Amino acid sequence: MTKIAALPARAVLAITGEDRVGFLQGLVSNDVAEAEPGRAVWAALLTPQGKWLADFFVLSDGERLLLDCERAQLPMLLQRLSRYRLRSRVTLGDAELNVYAVWGGDPSGPEIMAPDPRLPAAGWRVLSNAPIPANATEDDWDQHRLALGLPDGSRDMETEKTVLLEAGFDELNGVSWTKGCYMGQELTARTKYRGLVKRRLVPVRIDGAVPAPGTPILRDGREVGTMRSASGQNGLAVVRLEALEAPLTSAEATVTPVIPDWMRTGTE
Repeated sequence: MTKIAALPARAVLAITGEDRVGFLQGLVSNDVAEAEPGRAVWAALLTPQGKWLADFFVLSDGERLLLDCERAQLPMLLQRLSRYRLRSRVTLGDAELNVYAVWGGDPSGPEIMAPDPRLPAAGWRVLSNAPIPANATEDDWDQHRLALGLPDGSRDMETEKTVLLEAGFDELNGVSWTKGCYMGQELTARTKYRGLVKRRLVPVRIDGAVPAPGTPILRDGREVGTMRSASGQNGLAVVRLEALEAPLTSAEATVTPVIPDWMRTGTE
């Protein structure tokens, strides 16, 4: 059965104007030119040092680029992107659209929509001016994306600390290796080609009381990671690669990494 969940913690930033694609292209990790009606791109905005600041889905209605982003990050994104506008013929603003996740089937209707570009099983992203009847909750969506191992912005990544390849952006189609320069590209490329990833954001099964985000994960009493988001007994955690197959604990719970088929950890 097709599930539809409203995501009130998401907002949409609109970029209009004839320079909109070129303007965003030099700032984010993926190829914005591939965003078109019916096709979305997942991309990240990085610091000049290559550390995560925000990520978003880039959709298009043919006249605007629409960034499906965290609502709490919308003011920051507007401010930071505006700094780079210079003489580009673009306008930035809140599109005031509702955001929905759809999975388990295809959506229908006149809304702006595109398949989630990370994994086919993730479903669809839908943007709508008017509310859409939902038959699932935000927590249902959380359970679905956690089971797939998909990160959810600042709940799973750390501002000015997380490197994209630690969070699966390579395997989940969040980085273009061919489009040319963008802010933070040098570290991202060096991390890939020199094999510098030492930890990964991985799905975990939690047996016991769910640890709060930021709770240390221990192996034989030594810290090897931290908990990030969780719902029910599923969660995501940042774990050092050498500890992925070891017994782990966090607070009073046992934490077991469950590596999805799409993820390449280098420990296979």
